[in-house]
Order: sequence, then structure tokens, then C-alpha cells
Amino acid sequence: MNPGNKAIVIGAGVAGLASAIRLAVQGMEVTVYEKNSYPGGKLSHFTIGDYQFDAGPSLFTQPQNIEELFALAGEPIADYFSYHKMPVSCHYFYEDGTMVKAYADRDLFDRELVEKLGEAPGALAAYLNRSERIYRDIGSVFLQYSLHKTATLFKAGILRALKATRWPYLFRTMHQLNSHYFRNAKTVQLFNRYATYNGSNPYQAPGMLSLIPHLEHNEGSFYAKGGMISITNALYQLALKKGVHFCFNTPVQRIIHTEGKVCGVVVNDENQLADTVVSNMDVYFTYRHLMNDDSRAQQVLQQERSSSALIFYWGMRKEFPQLDLHNIFFTLDYQAEFDHLFRSKKMYDDPTVYINITSKCEPGAQAPQGCENWFVMVNAPANIGQDWENYRALYRDVIIKKLSRLLQTDLEPLIEAEEVLDPVLIESRTASYMGSLYGTSSNSKMAAFLRHPNFTRAVKGLYFVGGSVHPGGGIPLCLLSAKIMSEIAATDRK
Repeated sequence: MNPGNKAIVIGAGVAGLASAIRLAVQGMEVTVYEKNSYPGGKLSHFTIGDYQFDAGPSLFTQPQNIEELFALAGEPIADYFSYHKMPVSCHYFYEDGTMVKAYADRDLFDRELVEKLGEAPGALAAYLNRSERIYRDIGSVFLQYSLHKTATLFKAGILRALKATRWPYLFRTMHQLNSHYFRNAKTVQLFNRYATYNGSNPYQAPGMLSLIPHLEHNEGSFYAKGGMISITNALYQLALKKGVHFCFNTPVQRIIHTEGKVCGVVVNDENQLADTVVSNMDVYFTYRHLMNDDSRAQQVLQQERSSSALIFYWGMRKEFPQLDLHNIFFTLDYQAEFDHLFRSKKMYDDPTVYINITSKCEPGAQAPQGCENWFVMVNAPANIGQDWENYRALYRDVIIKKLSRLLQTDLEPLIEAEEVLDPVLIESRTASYMGSLYGTSSNSKMAAFLRHPNFTRAVKGLYFVGGSVHPGGGIPLCLLSAKIMSEIAATDRK
């Protein structure tokens, strides 16, 4: 077999699946090695009795990234996957009893903010229009092209993007910029939370991150039928259709490279040759464990790690009509919560709580009739050796008391199924160093430029995808990392 036509992908996370599909479409023979027994990485799934749970990401935006893969492969997406747009993106709950619905309809959302939070009519439209401009003129360029290839930068119109960049986008924090547009601290807090979409701190991260609300409020949020695991299942089936070969329960031991060129990988103490190797593993672990390159691994750690999460999966013997697919219960002091996450590296005693309930969209399919499947998450610091066993018990009690108070219902006796995920387990199951969900944070002005590129000049034929490299974490960006990588790899093979 000619190794020049073979590609090996390390890891079957969503970026690994997308990479395998794109390389197969380019005519390569692709093998994916995955240490777990299942595909998806963080985008996985499990059951407890009759309750269904998505283990990881719960928000679905930019379905066009998935549609593009099916179009590229010449397969009808409807045969694999279906979804619909949500009429409300999220329900927001505040300690004083205020509840705000973030409607997909901008006029309805604007009315909510005017009537419940006293915002000026039109303030929302002004903010979201600016968010769209930032994404269109700047964000789309930085997110869809390599920032480390001169040729692609000129193709991408980088000069136009730089010209569109304004002082506040880089030199004001996200919180400062949001405070400029809204008069009520509750509204500012609502839009500050979008920094958590890439594990960052809105009181440090640049105003450029205010492009994130565009994805949810201008383009929309969606529900994938069957839950988020249906995304993994669709991509996995598409990869199989394109001839990709999967080896599960098969960790890669080492990446083989010589004289500045990749040669393949070592699996089960045997050499598997290929001229193209793509790592969907955290870039830190790739260098440290697969290449024995501690120097480059340490360079990766010069950037601050993103936040992690503590997640409780609860099967609830009751339905809550005031809740929807996505729900946020805010802390009173958001800045104090982020100070704990990124400065003291400790859990905060009044955490913001997120609840995802897929049974709201598929009653009876995701949970028994009259019951709900709760994915309950609080932000957590990256793992530096904290006492997570103690935190798990402590925060279970804190969360139950907070939600019981705000929902005016004693939740403890309603929990009939339970599982827990903490940063240590996140690291062990998904090879995410320190349990960081998004690799590195975006808490600096130059964060976008400091992320590891999708290739390395030191080893020809070796590429990187996933949340720990450019353009960042989250499903849309992981899918874009596969696109960027495949375009670079195709050019390199010419």
C-alpha cells in the first residue's frame, strides 16, 4: 500500500470525524484510531435506565457546517440527520425572581428586555447588528482560514478584516463593551455569559468575543432530533459511507517522524505507515505523549487554559413547565464567580447553573412520560489538583438548594437517576489537558493568534484539529478546524 495515499486520524471526536470525511472525499484511504469504544469524544451519550443523556456539548448552532460535509460527500443529509430551529434560545432566571425569555424573534426578545429589564427599545437590535458586522467582517475571516499561512491570509481578505477592526474590539473587555450597549446589569450579565462559550472570562476577554451572540441570536439555535449524539452518529455513518476505517479501543502510542516528515503512527507496538497524520488529541498531549517533545508541550502551556465544568446528570420524576431546552440560573456576583474560576482556581459558592433538558423537545423519547432528563452544569476551574471529590458533594448540595429555591420545589426527592462528570474525568475520557473544555482561553487580546496552528512546520504531513488548536473550541469551530486542515493538507500534497 502506498503510504502517500493513506491518512491516519488520531481521535474520533467531532473534528476527527469531520477530518476523516474531508480526507476521504479528497481520495485518501483514511483510518481513525480511537482509544474509547465509541466515536464522538466529548460529543457522546449514555443512558441511565429510561433516561437518555448527552454527555457533553448541548448547544447546536451553525448547522451549515454539517450540511457542508454532506454536500461535499454527495450524500443527502435528510437520510442521516434532522433538526429544527428553536423559537426560544434560552430561559434566564435571576435571584430576584426575574425571568427573561431570549426569543429567536428579535422583536419579541427586544420587548422582553424593554418590559422586564427596562432596556431602551432598539438597544438589542443595535447590539446584534454590530455583532453581525464583527462576525461578517472580522470573525468569519479569522475563523475560517489559517492565521499562520501567508497565502491563505491574502485569499481570506485579512487586510479588509484588519481595516474593520475597531479599538473597542481589542482594548475593551467584553464586559465593558456590553455595558456600553445596555443599561441594566442583568442584560449585561446575559450577554457576558457568551464568553463561556469558549471557556473565557468576560471581564478579561476582548470585546471581539461579542461576535458570539450573532451565532445564536441572528443565525439561531437548533435542536437535533435524538439529541446532540445524533450529530456524532450522522458524521460517523457518513464517514463509514465514504470508506473510512475505524479502530476503537485502540490508542495511538507514538507518532513516527523522521527528517522533518511524518511517517505514520505506532499502534499495538506495530508501525502503521502514512504520509498524512491528523491529531484530534489535545495538542499538549500530542506533543508530550505521542512525540516525546516536552519543549513544544511546554510552549503550549504558556497560554492560559480555558475553564472546565462540573456536570450532574439527573433523571427527574417531575416536569417543570417554566423550563425549556436551555436554562440559565445566574449568580448574584458574576465577576466574583469568574475571579474564582481563573484567579484563585476554586469553585464559587454561588455558581451560575445551566440546565439542558432534551426531553422538552422529545417528550417520552428522552425520558419517561412525566419526567425530565436534566444536564446540570456549573463552570469549574481547570484541574490543578483540587479536591474534586469534596467539590462534587459540596456543589451537589449548593445546586440543589439554589434550584429548589428559585423553582420553589424541593428537588432532592425528585432525583431518581444520577451521574457526575468532573474535570479529572473529562481529561481521562477525552484527553483534554487539565479538563479544559476549550483548550486555551481567549482572555488576552492576541489569543486568536496564539492558538496552535493546524499544522507544524517542524514535521511535514502532521496536522492538528479540535478545540485545542485554531480556530478554537465548540462544535462549529471544531468542524471549521477540520476544513482548514483539509485545505492545507490538499495544498501540501500538490
